[in-house]
Amino acid sequence: MEFALNHTGNTEIMKNMKIDLLNVLLLVFLTSCLKAETKDSPSENPPIYSQTKPESQKSDSIQYLLTQVINEEKAPGMIAAIISSEGVIAIASAEERKAGSGIAFTTHDMVHLGSCTKAMTSTLIATLVAEGELNWDTKLIDAIPELKESIHTDYHKITLWQLLTHRAGLNKNPRDWGAHKQKEIKERRLDILKDNLQNPANYKRDEFHYSNFGYMIAACMAEQVTGLSWEILMKNRLFDPLDMSSAGFGAPNTHNQIDQPWGHSKSWFGNKWKPDQSDNPEALGPEGRVHCSIEDWAKFLSLYLTGDNPVLEQKYLKKLIEPVGDHFYAGGWGVAEQTWAKGKMLSHSGSNGIWYCSVVITPDLNRAFIVATNSCDFGVTADLCKEIINKLIISELDLGNN
Repeated sequence: MEFALNHTGNTEIMKNMKIDLLNVLLLVFLTSCLKAETKDSPSENPPIYSQTKPESQKSDSIQYLLTQVINEEKAPGMIAAIISSEGVIAIASAEERKAGSGIAFTTHDMVHLGSCTKAMTSTLIATLVAEGELNWDTKLIDAIPELKESIHTDYHKITLWQLLTHRAGLNKNPRDWGAHKQKEIKERRLDILKDNLQNPANYKRDEFHYSNFGYMIAACMAEQVTGLSWEILMKNRLFDPLDMSSAGFGAPNTHNQIDQPWGHSKSWFGNKWKPDQSDNPEALGPEGRVHCSIEDWAKFLSLYLTGDNPVLEQKYLKKLIEPVGDHFYAGGWGVAEQTWAKGKMLSHSGSNGIWYCSVVITPDLNRAFIVATNSCDFGVTADLCKEIINKLIISELDLGNN
């Protein structure tokens, strides 16, 4: 999938500044909504983070851009931002939390990250590697020895790094990912793993096959070696140290309330936006179930923009943005070398079928670009978000005037 920078009347610039996302903008499809519950101990890690004040002129430009989209009825609500290692530089939102409600979508509202959660799961797991709890080559059956007698031998040599880079030979999604609802979340994930690894693998290991299931399995490994659920590990190791107070799991709003934005899909009849509060099953949280405000998402993204952070040494973060061989995917990120970015460009998109978001990070330029909408219209929303990020990049980096 190509992500082309467009600038009217400047074909040479368009030619030189094409962004190739290389199929990174991938969707996660929703099935049902389960409310997250955990039984582990809370974190005592102190928060460390600061934010800059958004620039009003740049924010006004983003506001104008989003308003144009809303006026064309391409989304019920949107938010977009430009960030640096210091925090949000510019941000704006437009229209409604819920179609027809008249309640504004604000710049402080939370958004659903979908598969952009994967970068957070990879970063969390990297903290365990840094502490020696796991290593990149840890095999599934070494982390969870009980599996050796209960899963097919095709999966015995799966490693943690293969899971995080979609090279473990797994299907995209497990069968019946809402199974074992009566069980505690760690046991539930482990039982879904066992249910789905009985038969031979459909794909070869070390070949790229995008797998949401693989991220759940990687989280199972983390849960088994620590005794804590992925949800509590995320809180202890990412959300609390980065002071991401808005971060949570599942739909961002309270059930049947409009205290936060709702997701939306396009109805089959009347081509109207249909509000929806559902989400992926809780067991698949590690692949795409985090929500947070843009300000808090920026705190996480800043890990990839600055050398100093309270979470992880740079050598581990650098590992997460090193693609395998000549492929584009690393640990939760699509990675491409871009001349205009003066180095690497990191990217990902995510959707649970009723939300959509995209992010592009340019570490050597100390910038990241975010767009999210509380809607998903397949065949339309992905291109819309690409177009908006294109315009944010061109404007912020002044690429159209060079």
